[in-house]
Amino acid sequence: MEIEEMNSTNWSQSVAGVCLKDGKVLLARHTYGSGKGKLIIPGGYVKFGELPEETLVREYLEETGIKVRAGRLLGIRFNEKDWYVIFAAEYIEGVAKSDGDENSEVVWMDIDDALHDDAVPGLTKALVECAQKESGFHLTPYQTNKVRNQLYA
Repeated sequence: MEIEEMNSTNWSQSVAGVCLKDGKVLLARHTYGSGKGKLIIPGGYVKFGELPEETLVREYLEETGIKVRAGRLLGIRFNEKDWYVIFAAEYIEGVAKSDGDENSEVVWMDIDDALHDDAVPGLTKALVECAQKESGFHLTPYQTNKVRNQLYA
């Protein structure tokens, strides 16, 4: 990772997305950390000045070669040091491929298989189940002239 990129990264804010298409979910086999060897949903850290929705689009393209847009908000995890936002990632185009760095493979996996595979962690399974439901928060536009805002309600 470049020094400039490390300085522009907000290590306390991260996003991920669940992309479903034709009965399959897009998963990436992680190459480092506690998720090493596991099939997880793609995502990453927010850069300073970037909205979470923009991070989702950037991270998906960088890590998987897939272009997505942020859909409804599926969940938010908070703890004393950071937050993690999970979107439904709406497929636009692209062919799934590994970035050769953060993941060793990117696969479209049958949803039922993913929900029963030991290589898929419990958090990813729970989020895939959430993505299958129609519930969640949706982007609700509103006007302000102070800062860039996004309201999900």
